Amino acid sequence: MTETIARPPRFITYVPLTDLTPAARNPKRHELELIIASIDMHGLVEIPVVDERTETTLHGHGRRESLIEMQARGMRAPSGIVIDEDGGWLVPVLRGWSSKNDADAEALAIKLNRLPGEGGWDPRELAAILEDLATNETELFDSLAIPADEMDKLFGQVDPETLPGGGREDETPLQHLPDDGEHGDGLSPDDDGRAAHTTCPACGHLFTSSR
Repeated sequence: MTETIARPPRFITYVPLTDLTPAARNPKRHELELIIASIDMHGLVEIPVVDERTETTLHGHGRRESLIEMQARGMRAPSGIVIDEDGGWLVPVLRGWSSKNDADAEALAIKLNRLPGEGGWDPRELAAILEDLATNETELFDSLAIPADEMDKLFGQVDPETLPGGGREDETPLQHLPDDGEHGDGLSPDDDGRAAHTTCPACGHLFTSSR
């Protein structure tokens, strides 16, 4: 059932990319090339948030910078972006939230960046998904840019026999954490310059880091 709200407390509007002003202080660093590649592949999905009190960006500085760089490089406008009559990019932003003061805005900005990652990952579920992507959708797997040492650490936390293809995938998975020295050194390129890699202990698939 769809209900129309006359004056919604949160709403999306399109604004010129050049009018999307950054916050005065933003401590978050960004891997712009990874964000650019993601937006180019999937479109702009997670949209920036604007603080009504300051009329500046609250959340989405990396996406803002990436879009500016994409436009400067002459890249195609990603899906989710509207092109105006002059060729400018119009960006969807979430509006309607207003901070009480600068401290309130900066605290929320940190939470919006920090809290989503605090729950961590379910190692077995993540390993199974990564194996599926690496096997069936190589381009999508490579686009994740997961370092080889991180993959190695992930598989060190999973009972390999309970992964798909491991022979006991229907059983309750047992997870184990490796000793500090077991995978601590990670994997690095060999003498021939080949990329670092790790092998799935269940199916033997060779995962190669794209970073």
